[in-house]
Amino acid sequence: MTDMLRDAREAPPALTAEDRAALVDSVRRLLADACTETDVRRIMESESGHDPALWRALADLGVVGLTVPEAFGGAALGPVELGLVMEATGAALLPAPLISAAIAATLLDGERLSALAAGESLVAVAFAGSRDWTGRSDVRHGDDTLSGTARFVPDAAIADTILVAMDDAVFTVARADATITPLPVFDRTRRMADVAFHGPATRIGDGNRVTRAHDIAMVALAGEQAGAARRIMEMAVDYARERHQFGRAIGSFQAVKHMAADLLLESESATSAARDAARQLSVGAPMKDAAIALAAFACGDAFVRCAKDAIQMHGGIAFTWEHPAHLYLRRARSGAQLYGDGNHWRERYLSALEAQV
Repeated sequence: MTDMLRDAREAPPALTAEDRAALVDSVRRLLADACTETDVRRIMESESGHDPALWRALADLGVVGLTVPEAFGGAALGPVELGLVMEATGAALLPAPLISAAIAATLLDGERLSALAAGESLVAVAFAGSRDWTGRSDVRHGDDTLSGTARFVPDAAIADTILVAMDDAVFTVARADATITPLPVFDRTRRMADVAFHGPATRIGDGNRVTRAHDIAMVALAGEQAGAARRIMEMAVDYARERHQFGRAIGSFQAVKHMAADLLLESESATSAARDAARQLSVGAPMKDAAIALAAFACGDAFVRCAKDAIQMHGGIAFTWEHPAHLYLRRARSGAQLYGDGNHWRERYLSALEAQV
């Protein structure tokens, strides 16, 4: 795997289909060993919700620095590869700040990028201004100061650095210069916190970087949701084959067949939308904004639908704490609100289409 990533850095800009498959297979093997359901439950019940050993393993594999330029120790890959890796991590419910790292890779430069790629620095990203798609943050800036509060910032409680992406600037703030308040969360595999700013901040970029960060955030999240939707669909279908009632597998009942077919359609549609958004972003296609907005609401909706219906197909066992199905539903519900809800992205999709007329 390390050699394959090194070859990719030496011969950008993209991997072959075979190399991409090898990359994803390597990530899946790591997660099969270090991110089992038992591991996920252990990490989510820990105080920090973070496993440094797992993060180090992901960094050593090249996953943390996947989109970081090779000059700073990254793999120099693009949105397509990021999306495929996020499908694998979504399927495993990876409880790690990988989306935050992917966003940060578009905003940082220099030594900060090297530390990020090596897994030595944990960075959280707070979107503010008009790109705060949730409308929850209230952050103002001067030339070298920030004030106000960013709400529900993923991974802020474990980060050593907070990045604040405004409309016209990007700032970096050391942990000591902000007040971080962890929040109770529905999905304990993705921790969030409020971040109050009341002092110095360092401007590191302009609004152009924020546009790219916006796109990467949604492509990464869509990939995660598509991978998770497929995995919970597969779990439900496997259960329908194994579970017998009245002397027959429940998968032979017409109502269950119809539900399984609907889940397959949802998961396949989500995968297509996520991959198309990543592909269009990678080549800077004219319709990339529409594709990203479409993936944002389609993948979020599909994951919620698959998780809800999979619980129904499992029956009462899926409602118990011991079964993993509810963990997928929790991730689905939280992800659907993470960077704006479905209605917001439907409006963005229509606006993007109108802009092309």
